Amino acid sequence: MSRVQLSELQCLLERAIRAAGATDAGARALAAQSAEAEAMGQPGVGVVHMFDYLDAMAAGRIDPRAEPRITRPAPAFIHADAGGGLAQTGYDIAFDDLLKTARTLGLAAFTQANAYTCGALGTFVARLAREGLIGFAATNGPALLAGSGSTKPVYCTNPMAFAAPQAGGPALLIDQSSSATAFVNIRKAAKRGEAIPQGWAIDGDGNPTTDPKAAMTGALTAFGGARGANIALMVEVLSAGVSGANWSLDAPDFLTGGQCPGTGLLVLALDPALIDPDFPARMARQMERLSGEYGVHLPGRAKGEALERAIEEGVDIDERLLERLKAMAG
Repeated sequence: MSRVQLSELQCLLERAIRAAGATDAGARALAAQSAEAEAMGQPGVGVVHMFDYLDAMAAGRIDPRAEPRITRPAPAFIHADAGGGLAQTGYDIAFDDLLKTARTLGLAAFTQANAYTCGALGTFVARLAREGLIGFAATNGPALLAGSGSTKPVYCTNPMAFAAPQAGGPALLIDQSSSATAFVNIRKAAKRGEAIPQGWAIDGDGNPTTDPKAAMTGALTAFGGARGANIALMVEVLSAGVSGANWSLDAPDFLTGGQCPGTGLLVLALDPALIDPDFPARMARQMERLSGEYGVHLPGRAKGEALERAIEEGVDIDERLLERLKAMAG
Protein backbone atom coordinates (compact mmCIF):
# COMPACT_ATOMS: atom_id res chain seq x y z
CA MET A 1 0.00 0.00 0.00
CA SER A 2 1.09 3.58 -0.67
CA ARG A 3 -0.05 6.65 1.28
CA VAL A 4 -1.34 9.37 -1.04
CA GLN A 5 -2.66 12.80 -0.10
CA LEU A 6 -6.31 13.18 -1.03
CA SER A 7 -5.65 16.21 -3.24
CA GLU A 8 -2.93 14.29 -5.08
CA LEU A 9 -5.25 11.33 -5.61
CA GLN A 10 -7.97 13.56 -6.98
CA CYS A 11 -5.50 15.24 -9.34
CA LEU A 12 -4.26 11.85 -10.58
CA LEU A 13 -7.82 10.67 -11.14
CA GLU A 14 -8.62 13.85 -13.09
CA ARG A 15 -5.61 13.30 -15.35
CA ALA A 16 -6.62 9.71 -16.07
CA ILE A 17 -10.19 10.72 -16.87
CA ARG A 18 -9.07 13.55 -19.15
CA ALA A 19 -6.66 11.17 -20.87
CA ALA A 20 -9.66 8.97 -21.66
CA GLY A 21 -11.21 11.92 -23.51
CA ALA A 22 -13.51 13.41 -20.87
CA THR A 23 -14.36 17.08 -20.62
CA ASP A 24 -12.80 19.16 -17.85
CA ALA A 25 -16.18 19.36 -16.09
CA GLY A 26 -16.68 15.59 -16.29
CA ALA A 27 -13.15 14.85 -15.09
CA ARG A 28 -13.50 17.18 -12.09
CA ALA A 29 -16.89 15.77 -11.06
CA LEU A 30 -15.98 12.09 -11.37
CA ALA A 31 -12.55 12.48 -9.77
CA ALA A 32 -13.96 14.38 -6.79
CA GLN A 33 -16.62 11.73 -6.17
CA SER A 34 -14.23 8.79 -6.58
CA ALA A 35 -11.64 10.31 -4.25
CA GLU A 36 -14.31 11.07 -1.65
CA ALA A 37 -15.68 7.50 -1.81
CA GLU A 38 -12.17 6.11 -1.34
CA ALA A 39 -11.56 8.46 1.58
CA MET A 40 -14.82 7.44 3.26
CA GLY A 41 -13.78 3.78 3.20
CA GLN A 42 -15.76 2.69 0.14
CA PRO A 43 -13.01 1.38 -2.17
CA GLY A 44 -15.49 -0.66 -4.23
CA VAL A 45 -16.86 2.61 -5.63
CA GLY A 46 -13.57 4.48 -5.33
CA VAL A 47 -10.33 3.93 -7.23
CA VAL A 48 -11.19 0.35 -8.23
CA HIS A 49 -14.47 1.48 -9.78
CA MET A 50 -12.64 4.17 -11.73
CA PHE A 51 -11.35 1.50 -14.11
CA ASP A 52 -14.96 0.52 -14.89
CA TYR A 53 -15.54 4.14 -15.94
CA LEU A 54 -12.37 4.29 -18.03
CA ASP A 55 -13.17 0.96 -19.71
CA ALA A 56 -16.72 2.17 -20.40
CA MET A 57 -15.38 5.34 -22.05
CA ALA A 58 -13.10 3.28 -24.29
CA ALA A 59 -15.95 0.92 -25.23
CA GLY A 60 -18.54 3.64 -25.87
CA ARG A 61 -20.80 2.93 -22.89
CA ILE A 62 -19.94 6.45 -21.74
CA ASP A 63 -19.64 9.38 -24.12
CA PRO A 64 -16.70 11.19 -22.47
CA ARG A 65 -17.40 14.41 -24.40
CA ALA A 66 -21.11 14.56 -23.56
CA GLU A 67 -22.35 17.95 -22.33
CA PRO A 68 -25.39 17.68 -20.05
CA ARG A 69 -28.44 19.59 -21.26
CA ILE A 70 -30.02 21.23 -18.22
CA THR A 71 -33.55 22.64 -18.19
CA ARG A 72 -35.94 24.10 -15.58
CA PRO A 73 -39.37 22.51 -16.17
CA ALA A 74 -40.73 24.14 -12.97
CA PRO A 75 -39.41 26.55 -10.31
CA ALA A 76 -38.46 23.70 -7.96
CA PHE A 77 -37.28 21.27 -10.66
CA ILE A 78 -33.90 21.03 -12.37
CA HIS A 79 -33.65 18.37 -15.06
CA ALA A 80 -30.54 17.12 -16.86
CA ASP A 81 -30.20 14.99 -19.95
CA ALA A 82 -26.73 13.49 -19.57
CA GLY A 83 -26.50 12.66 -23.26
CA GLY A 84 -25.04 9.23 -22.63
CA GLY A 85 -22.28 10.65 -20.45
CA LEU A 86 -21.32 10.70 -16.78
CA ALA A 87 -23.99 10.99 -14.08
CA GLN A 88 -21.76 13.18 -11.91
CA THR A 89 -21.28 16.02 -14.41
CA GLY A 90 -24.84 17.34 -14.61
CA TYR A 91 -25.26 17.24 -10.84
CA ASP A 92 -21.99 19.10 -10.35
CA ILE A 93 -23.03 21.80 -12.82
CA ALA A 94 -26.51 22.18 -11.30
CA PHE A 95 -25.46 21.94 -7.65
CA ASP A 96 -25.27 25.65 -6.81
CA ASP A 97 -28.65 26.22 -8.46
CA LEU A 98 -30.09 23.29 -6.48
CA LEU A 99 -28.83 24.85 -3.24
CA LYS A 100 -30.23 28.29 -4.07
CA THR A 101 -33.61 26.86 -5.07
CA ALA A 102 -33.91 24.74 -1.91
CA ARG A 103 -33.06 27.71 0.30
CA THR A 104 -35.56 29.92 -1.53
CA LEU A 105 -38.47 27.50 -1.90
CA GLY A 106 -37.66 25.11 0.93
CA LEU A 107 -37.52 22.11 -1.40
CA ALA A 108 -35.83 21.46 -4.74
CA ALA A 109 -35.48 18.42 -7.00
CA PHE A 110 -32.74 17.43 -9.42
CA THR A 111 -33.65 14.73 -11.94
CA GLN A 112 -31.46 13.21 -14.62
CA ALA A 113 -31.85 10.75 -17.48
CA ASN A 114 -29.59 9.08 -20.04
CA ALA A 115 -26.49 8.67 -17.87
CA TYR A 116 -23.99 5.99 -16.93
CA THR A 117 -24.31 4.55 -13.41
CA CYS A 118 -23.63 7.12 -10.69
CA GLY A 119 -21.12 5.37 -8.41
CA ALA A 120 -21.25 6.22 -4.71
CA LEU A 121 -24.79 7.56 -4.32
CA GLY A 122 -24.17 8.72 -0.76
CA THR A 123 -21.77 11.40 -1.99
CA PHE A 124 -24.64 13.20 -3.73
CA VAL A 125 -26.55 13.75 -0.48
CA ALA A 126 -23.47 14.12 1.77
CA ARG A 127 -22.61 17.17 -0.30
CA LEU A 128 -26.01 18.68 0.49
CA ALA A 129 -25.63 17.93 4.21
CA ARG A 130 -22.32 19.81 4.28
CA GLU A 131 -24.33 22.84 3.13
CA GLY A 132 -26.88 22.40 5.92
CA LEU A 133 -29.56 20.72 3.80
CA ILE A 134 -31.30 17.38 4.10
CA GLY A 135 -30.84 15.23 1.00
CA PHE A 136 -32.53 12.15 -0.44
CA ALA A 137 -31.37 10.38 -3.60
CA ALA A 138 -32.53 7.40 -5.67
CA THR A 139 -31.03 5.83 -8.78
CA ASN A 140 -31.40 2.77 -11.01
CA GLY A 141 -29.39 0.80 -13.54
CA PRO A 142 -29.46 -2.42 -15.58
CA ALA A 143 -31.63 -5.24 -14.18
CA LEU A 144 -29.81 -7.35 -11.56
CA LEU A 145 -32.41 -7.86 -8.84
CA ALA A 146 -35.40 -10.20 -8.80
CA GLY A 147 -38.75 -8.58 -8.04
CA SER A 148 -41.29 -9.83 -5.51
CA GLY A 149 -42.51 -13.22 -6.76
CA SER A 150 -40.14 -13.32 -9.75
CA THR A 151 -37.01 -15.36 -10.41
CA LYS A 152 -35.64 -13.09 -13.12
CA PRO A 153 -33.87 -9.74 -12.67
CA VAL A 154 -36.23 -6.81 -13.19
CA TYR A 155 -34.62 -4.00 -11.14
CA CYS A 156 -31.07 -2.88 -10.55
CA THR A 157 -29.77 -2.89 -6.97
CA ASN A 158 -31.67 0.44 -6.92
CA PRO A 159 -29.90 2.19 -4.06
CA MET A 160 -31.22 5.12 -2.11
CA ALA A 161 -29.33 7.55 0.09
CA PHE A 162 -30.31 10.02 2.80
CA ALA A 163 -28.26 12.61 4.66
CA ALA A 164 -29.03 15.14 7.40
CA PRO A 165 -26.60 17.64 8.94
CA GLN A 166 -25.78 17.84 12.62
CA ALA A 167 -23.80 20.41 14.55
CA GLY A 168 -20.25 19.52 15.54
CA GLY A 169 -20.04 16.18 13.81
CA PRO A 170 -20.39 14.22 10.57
CA ALA A 171 -23.80 14.09 8.94
CA LEU A 172 -26.20 11.22 9.39
CA LEU A 173 -25.66 9.32 6.14
CA ILE A 174 -27.70 6.32 5.01
CA ASP A 175 -26.58 4.76 1.74
CA GLN A 176 -27.96 1.32 0.95
CA SER A 177 -29.09 -0.81 -1.94
CA SER A 178 -32.46 -2.50 -2.24
CA SER A 179 -30.67 -5.83 -2.70
CA ALA A 180 -29.41 -8.03 0.12
CA THR A 181 -25.90 -6.95 -0.87
CA ALA A 182 -24.28 -4.60 -3.37
CA PHE A 183 -23.37 -6.02 -6.79
CA VAL A 184 -19.71 -5.10 -6.23
CA ASN A 185 -19.60 -7.67 -3.41
CA ILE A 186 -20.76 -10.41 -5.80
CA ARG A 187 -18.10 -9.38 -8.32
CA LYS A 188 -15.44 -9.34 -5.60
CA ALA A 189 -16.37 -12.84 -4.40
CA ALA A 190 -16.36 -14.18 -7.96
CA LYS A 191 -12.92 -12.70 -8.60
CA ARG A 192 -11.54 -14.25 -5.40
CA GLY A 193 -13.28 -17.59 -5.90
CA GLU A 194 -15.13 -17.22 -2.60
CA ALA A 195 -18.63 -18.37 -1.73
CA ILE A 196 -21.33 -15.82 -0.94
CA PRO A 197 -23.80 -16.11 1.97
CA GLN A 198 -27.18 -17.76 1.53
CA GLY A 199 -29.90 -15.25 0.79
CA TRP A 200 -27.85 -12.96 -1.41
CA ALA A 201 -28.75 -14.40 -4.80
CA ILE A 202 -30.44 -17.03 -6.95
CA ASP A 203 -29.04 -18.86 -9.97
CA GLY A 204 -30.39 -18.87 -13.53
CA ASP A 205 -33.00 -21.49 -12.58
CA GLY A 206 -34.30 -19.44 -9.67
CA ASN A 207 -32.65 -21.56 -6.97
CA PRO A 208 -30.79 -20.06 -4.01
CA THR A 209 -27.03 -20.12 -4.59
CA THR A 210 -23.77 -19.43 -2.76
CA ASP A 211 -21.79 -19.44 -6.03
CA PRO A 212 -21.09 -15.83 -7.08
CA LYS A 213 -20.62 -16.81 -10.73
CA ALA A 214 -24.02 -18.50 -10.74
CA ALA A 215 -25.43 -15.40 -9.06
CA MET A 216 -24.10 -13.22 -11.87
CA THR A 217 -26.04 -15.28 -14.41
CA GLY A 218 -29.10 -15.37 -12.16
CA ALA A 219 -30.33 -12.52 -9.97
CA LEU A 220 -29.68 -10.79 -6.69
CA THR A 221 -32.38 -10.97 -4.05
CA ALA A 222 -33.94 -8.05 -2.21
CA PHE A 223 -33.27 -7.39 1.46
CA GLY A 224 -36.22 -8.34 3.62
CA GLY A 225 -37.99 -10.28 0.87
CA ALA A 226 -41.06 -8.61 -0.58
CA ARG A 227 -40.56 -5.45 1.49
CA GLY A 228 -37.14 -4.86 -0.01
CA ALA A 229 -38.47 -5.59 -3.49
CA ASN A 230 -41.16 -2.97 -2.91
CA ILE A 231 -38.43 -0.46 -2.00
CA ALA A 232 -36.63 -1.34 -5.25
CA LEU A 233 -39.84 -0.67 -7.17
CA MET A 234 -40.33 2.66 -5.40
CA VAL A 235 -36.74 3.66 -6.25
CA GLU A 236 -37.32 2.60 -9.86
CA VAL A 237 -40.33 4.90 -10.17
CA LEU A 238 -38.59 7.83 -8.45
CA SER A 239 -35.38 7.58 -10.44
CA ALA A 240 -36.25 6.18 -13.87
CA GLY A 241 -39.96 6.97 -13.98
CA VAL A 242 -39.84 10.60 -12.88
CA SER A 243 -36.74 11.45 -14.92
CA GLY A 244 -37.79 9.70 -18.14
CA ALA A 245 -34.74 7.40 -18.02
CA ASN A 246 -34.53 3.75 -19.04
CA TRP A 247 -36.38 1.32 -16.84
CA SER A 248 -33.92 -1.23 -15.47
CA LEU A 249 -35.38 -3.88 -17.78
CA ASP A 250 -34.51 -1.69 -20.79
CA ALA A 251 -31.05 -0.55 -19.64
CA PRO A 252 -28.03 -2.02 -21.50
CA ASP A 253 -25.31 -3.71 -19.42
CA PHE A 254 -22.96 -1.25 -17.73
CA LEU A 255 -19.97 -3.64 -17.94
CA THR A 256 -20.18 -4.96 -21.50
CA GLY A 257 -21.18 -3.74 -24.95
CA GLY A 258 -21.09 -0.26 -26.41
CA GLN A 259 -24.39 1.27 -25.28
CA CYS A 260 -24.95 3.59 -22.35
CA PRO A 261 -27.33 2.12 -19.74
CA GLY A 262 -29.23 5.44 -19.73
CA THR A 263 -29.89 5.40 -16.00
CA GLY A 264 -32.07 7.76 -13.97
CA LEU A 265 -31.36 9.83 -10.88
CA LEU A 266 -33.46 11.82 -8.44
CA VAL A 267 -31.99 14.06 -5.74
CA LEU A 268 -34.25 15.97 -3.36
CA ALA A 269 -32.88 18.87 -1.29
CA LEU A 270 -34.78 20.16 1.76
CA ASP A 271 -33.84 23.18 3.90
CA PRO A 272 -34.82 22.40 7.53
CA ALA A 273 -33.65 25.82 8.73
CA LEU A 274 -36.72 27.47 7.19
CA ILE A 275 -38.84 25.74 9.84
CA ASP A 276 -36.31 25.17 12.61
CA PRO A 277 -33.08 27.24 12.56
CA ASP A 278 -31.84 25.09 15.46
CA PHE A 279 -32.15 21.86 13.44
CA PRO A 280 -28.41 20.92 13.29
CA ALA A 281 -28.01 21.33 17.07
CA ARG A 282 -31.23 19.43 17.76
CA MET A 283 -30.04 16.65 15.43
CA ALA A 284 -26.73 16.46 17.28
CA ARG A 285 -28.48 16.09 20.63
CA GLN A 286 -30.77 13.38 19.30
CA MET A 287 -27.91 11.46 17.66
CA GLU A 288 -25.95 11.61 20.92
CA ARG A 289 -28.95 10.34 22.86
CA LEU A 290 -29.53 7.46 20.44
CA SER A 291 -25.91 6.34 20.40
CA GLY A 292 -25.04 7.11 24.03
CA GLU A 293 -28.13 6.01 25.95
CA TYR A 294 -29.49 3.37 23.60
CA GLY A 295 -26.44 2.04 21.77
CA VAL A 296 -27.80 2.82 18.32
CA HIS A 297 -25.34 2.55 15.43
CA LEU A 298 -25.44 5.84 13.55
CA PRO A 299 -24.77 5.39 9.83
CA GLY A 300 -22.41 7.95 8.39
CA ARG A 301 -20.32 8.58 11.49
CA ALA A 302 -17.54 6.18 10.48
CA LYS A 303 -17.54 7.52 6.91
CA GLY A 304 -17.39 11.11 8.11
CA GLU A 305 -14.54 10.40 10.51
CA ALA A 306 -12.66 8.47 7.81
CA LEU A 307 -13.03 11.42 5.43
CA GLU A 308 -11.69 13.82 8.05
CA ARG A 309 -8.66 11.56 8.65
CA ALA A 310 -8.05 11.24 4.92
CA ILE A 311 -8.06 15.02 4.49
CA GLU A 312 -5.42 15.30 7.22
CA GLU A 313 -3.35 12.16 6.63
CA GLY A 314 -4.08 10.93 3.10
CA VAL A 315 -5.37 7.53 1.97
CA ASP A 316 -3.70 4.15 1.47
CA ILE A 317 -3.98 2.84 -2.09
CA ASP A 318 -2.86 -0.54 -3.42
CA GLU A 319 0.41 0.12 -5.25
CA ARG A 320 -0.67 -1.97 -8.27
CA LEU A 321 -3.82 0.12 -8.67
CA LEU A 322 -1.83 3.30 -8.22
CA GLU A 323 0.70 2.32 -10.90
CA ARG A 324 -2.09 1.33 -13.28
CA LEU A 325 -3.81 4.65 -12.69
CA LYS A 326 -0.55 6.57 -13.26
CA ALA A 327 0.00 4.71 -16.53
CA MET A 328 -3.50 5.64 -17.73
CA ALA A 329 -2.97 9.24 -16.63
CA GLY A 330 0.16 9.48 -18.78
